Amino acid sequence: MSEPRPVGLLGGSFNPPHLGHLVIASDACAALGLEQMVFLPAAAPPHKEIADDVPADVRLEMTRLAVGDDERFRVSSVEIDLGLRFTVDTLAELRRRHAGAPLVFVAGSDMLLRFETWHEPAAILELAMLAVAPRSGDDRQAILRAAARWGTGKVVVLPSAMVDVSSTMIRERVRSGRPIRYLVPPAVERFVAARRLYLPS
Repeated sequence: MSEPRPVGLLGGSFNPPHLGHLVIASDACAALGLEQMVFLPAAAPPHKEIADDVPADVRLEMTRLAVGDDERFRVSSVEIDLGLRFTVDTLAELRRRHAGAPLVFVAGSDMLLRFETWHEPAAILELAMLAVAPRSGDDRQAILRAAARWGTGKVVVLPSAMVDVSSTMIRERVRSGRPIRYLVPPAVERFVAARRLYLPS
């Protein structure tokens, strides 16, 4: 019987989800031979506030729209349903749900550069391998040094395309009346417009 393929996990506020998230997920699936990539919208992340007070259920719906019918991707509401705030707790729960399958937690290189400030980083790396997607502007050598600090096989740097787009940029474009087409999936663009998200109050 063959070994189960690893399951990728991509967490975030997804406020809103954008094409950069999808590119990272796609590249991780290809590079690591993932069975699937699970998107994990955060309930209340400990590292930052949710901009514009967009409720968790709205961000969850946008994430589902973003992944569409891509068979590699699925969306889990586990953090929202259980009120999980820390990655280590999410990974422990998903280890129970995906018994036997290796877990790969995917994050941007900016997260790796401050990974030691996370809650129980060593325990996170016992539960999952960390796969890091380089971000525009981050020094690759600094990323590789930061990855090496955690030991062999604990952190891998992905050969991912660097898409210079962020949720912050998209919110600012909406606020200033500029288009977000081609920065987010069409279904997300329509949802943001219909719900009048990110507009000046």
